[in-house]
Amino acid sequence: MVTEIFPGVDAKYSGYLDVLSTSEVDDPGTTHLWHLLDNEEELIARGIHPVGTLVCVHGNPTWSYLWRSLLSHVSDNALPWRVIAVDQLDMGFSARTGKFRRLADRVNDLGDLIEGLGLNGKVTTVGHDWGGIISLGWAVAHQEQLANVILTNTAVHPAGFELPAALRLASNPAVHGWGTKSTDAFLRVTHSLAQPALESDVRKAFMAPYTSADKRTGVANFVADIPFSEDHPSRPALEEISDAIRSLSVPALMLWGPKDPVFSDRYLRDLMGRLPHAQVHRFEGASHLLPEDRDIASPIFNWLGAERDSKNSSRATALSDYRPMLAELDSRTDDHSIAVVDINPPRSLSWSELGERVNALAAGLSQIGVTAGSRVNLLVPPGIELTSLIYACLRLGAVIVVADAGLGTKGLGRAIKGAGPSFLIGIDRALVGARFFGWPGTRIAVENLPATKRKLLGVAHTVPELLESGNSAAHDAPTFGEADPDADAAVLFTSGSTGPAKGVVYTHRQLAAMRDTLRETYNLKAGSALVAGFAPFALLGPALGATSVTPDMDVTAPRTLTAAALADAALAVDATTVFASPAALANVLETEDALDGRQRRVLENVSLMLSAGAPIPEPLLARVQGLVPNARVHTPYGMTEALPVTDIDLAGIRAAGSGNGVCVGTAVAGAQVAIAPLDSDGQAGNEPLEEPNLTGEILVRAPHVKDRYDRLWITEQVSTSIPGWHRTGDVGHLDDHGRLWIEGRLGHVLHTATGSKTPVAAEQAAESVAGAGRAAVVGVGPAGTQAAVVVMETVPPARRASPAPAAFAHAVRTAVERTGLEISAVLLVPDLPTDVRHNSKIDRAALAGWAATTLAGGRIGKP
Repeated sequence: MVTEIFPGVDAKYSGYLDVLSTSEVDDPGTTHLWHLLDNEEELIARGIHPVGTLVCVHGNPTWSYLWRSLLSHVSDNALPWRVIAVDQLDMGFSARTGKFRRLADRVNDLGDLIEGLGLNGKVTTVGHDWGGIISLGWAVAHQEQLANVILTNTAVHPAGFELPAALRLASNPAVHGWGTKSTDAFLRVTHSLAQPALESDVRKAFMAPYTSADKRTGVANFVADIPFSEDHPSRPALEEISDAIRSLSVPALMLWGPKDPVFSDRYLRDLMGRLPHAQVHRFEGASHLLPEDRDIASPIFNWLGAERDSKNSSRATALSDYRPMLAELDSRTDDHSIAVVDINPPRSLSWSELGERVNALAAGLSQIGVTAGSRVNLLVPPGIELTSLIYACLRLGAVIVVADAGLGTKGLGRAIKGAGPSFLIGIDRALVGARFFGWPGTRIAVENLPATKRKLLGVAHTVPELLESGNSAAHDAPTFGEADPDADAAVLFTSGSTGPAKGVVYTHRQLAAMRDTLRETYNLKAGSALVAGFAPFALLGPALGATSVTPDMDVTAPRTLTAAALADAALAVDATTVFASPAALANVLETEDALDGRQRRVLENVSLMLSAGAPIPEPLLARVQGLVPNARVHTPYGMTEALPVTDIDLAGIRAAGSGNGVCVGTAVAGAQVAIAPLDSDGQAGNEPLEEPNLTGEILVRAPHVKDRYDRLWITEQVSTSIPGWHRTGDVGHLDDHGRLWIEGRLGHVLHTATGSKTPVAAEQAAESVAGAGRAAVVGVGPAGTQAAVVVMETVPPARRASPAPAAFAHAVRTAVERTGLEISAVLLVPDLPTDVRHNSKIDRAALAGWAATTLAGGRIGKP
């Protein structure tokens, strides 16, 4: 009997039920005593009729305690559910049967229990670890009674994978008995997977049912029953369930900890292939014991109560009828004028050559198994190769996965594993990373490799081989069907400046809408010639019918773009349009003295200069205007989820003057902007308003807004919680002329004793002081009593991080206080930490933590 009260579990939930067994492993008439955590009596006492029943099944070596958050969450839930968390036989505090219970027996046992409980209504199954396949085994056999399926880190089939190392070791005959039964080693190893580590009382609770070897027989048998070999006795049951779940049509939710060393992302991808309609959320940083690592109760009950509309509702009516991304390329098969140019090494393709190369690559990719819906990760710098591969994938209806190398190895790997591509095409450096870090996907090298290197990197194909095989099949005149406009076309990753980079999914229709928005807003017509110094625009040139060139620079480090490199790229195509990030333009201006007369003249021919990625100060934009004197200088505002959203030119910035934030202009063609005002606690509301001078979260709707976040269901629900709108996470207001002003990020709002304050106006004031560089204003301390701290660069740069000299600090305080914000401290740093993609978005979260430590008396190190 359970005599202890365990942390997080009300004793009233604990109970027992004697259940008749129909399992073949038991003698006829055998009954077993099951232990359950069940909230039915609480619901009855409160006169509540539940909207449904959850049956939660743990794995090995946990017990029903794993699901306590679902039980405790019910009392606060507007839609109460009955929650039954079971202890499987030979596990937890249920009976030790003395029998070796295999997978089929455990599925049968669960059916006996559900029948013994008299559950005649609809049931939602919830499973973790081996409880996942057991719950699914019951689900596929009782589909008439099944309401929903919820899974956390589990697997239903080896799917061609080797047994995970931890389980391989535990099942080894030399280790098995000692590791799983004689000692509690297997339990301790499993508990150590929690991220963060389990509290000592919680660890003791998980150990409680397994305090002696005889109580751990079920733990040992569970490991021994893993059907990793084809002749294993449980393999037929495993395969039957694995195949049968494809027939499930009920709503499904998968919540996953990607750091799980046992059930890694490859098992998630396998499950997604079997349940393609499932909603998925990956909790970055979480591991195997997901219910311990993260709050799963809130998203589960939100999902159960939500209307499950799989399409993003934040898209406005399209600007025009849908025109495929390849339409312009296909219309120019006999055009021998230049389409794309590479600077280093020099190379160019005409429109007809580009079309032939795209078709040959598409044919070659098709021959190695790339089909519509296949995810293809492209780790290739902008240029002819990347352009050709992008359009070849679009031709096939494959989904391009683009994660910027500027995310860093860790961030890049996290993004790639999250997207789960089936194919990975990369340059040598990317292939080394793929091999070393185990990134998923059949590896394809951009260039031919020596046999030894090819084998070492695990390369299966090369782009030259694909071209050769595609060209050799040309006589067969391969035809490619038109891609479904509403099928996935691309997964583009955010910069990671506000947390782990998120995958943003675009359909073919939305990519086309982005192209159309740019064309309508900036009059970018076929025949234009553009310099793409901002990587996101590299894929749009051929779709716009524009001749494109990427300057000689490291696109992952925008500050490597020099004025000479920009001018040489413009000269190569007689450019009319230039795209570049603010960080890139800053370095261009620093190096403009190196320009010769010819280079200056070619820049005078530019008629449109666009800079996106971060707001640009007016003085910098004015200097850019001097570099391209005949150009319209524009700075669109947008994000990976919707680019662009608004636009403003230099004249517009000057007309707007100074204000609370940075003016980014009015909505672009087809877009609409609104504000969800902040309440007294600094939280954004749920009503979209277009009234002027209301500070709140910026909302956008447009035909080119993303379809969804990839495998981030919870994040997607938050971003679309106002029907018809995308929440940007940015804070700002509309002025009396309908212009949008950016005041910061929602997560950067300061919650002071005098109310919520946005940071941008205060930062601009600090930067106006003589000798000031970039500044960031961050909140230090508890919400509601936060102190405002300025962390800033100086000109010339400070040698090391330190408190500002008294006179300079006084000047900064005086300037900032005119904006209505009182400053507690001014700290100087040589360089503010920024995101690696744009080199311009300041990492305020890192600065806030550093400032708090510094002001508390910690060692003043680098932020």
